[in-house]
Amino acid sequence: MFIRTLLTKLKGFRDDTKGSVTVEFALMMPLLFWAYVGTYVFFDGYRQSAINLKAAYTVGDMISRETQAINNDYMDSMFELTKLLIRTNSDMSLRVTVLRWDEEDNQYYLDWSSARGGAVAMTESQLVGVALKLPVMPDEERVILVETWNTWTPAFRVGLEQTSLDNFVFTRPRFAPQVVWAS
Repeated sequence: MFIRTLLTKLKGFRDDTKGSVTVEFALMMPLLFWAYVGTYVFFDGYRQSAINLKAAYTVGDMISRETQAINNDYMDSMFELTKLLIRTNSDMSLRVTVLRWDEEDNQYYLDWSSARGGAVAMTESQLVGVALKLPVMPDEERVILVETWNTWTPAFRVGLEQTSLDNFVFTRPRFAPQVVWAS
């Protein structure tokens, strides 16, 4: 009896079309607001990740076109350019490394490496860990490896945490057989 009465009242409540827009708005507004803010945060994270990747490709492309030796001043300007392209307040790091593949020894060799913004230049021991990510190359071919690190912090708390945005981009030298370092 009690269940039948309860079911009848619930059906009546479900079928009742008289409502107050204010009450419905008060019930739905937090959900709509969270969805709007969440969409903004997810889009901002994706946008920052894409900007970081494009900045790394830009630096790699610029260095690949160099026919003159690269020096510390050039690397400083590449770092400043990367910070300008990324447009963020968080700390960022940049490392540029030129690698050579030797088919006879079946391994990569480090020509030179330079880093800015808290990163350290790559060493031969670090090269072993990176080798699995590098492309297949012909004998004595060189590749320019550009790595960037940046931290993205969401503007609002919607379930995403602070994220490290790391990029690993390699480019082949274009106009010269190798990009050299001048001390």
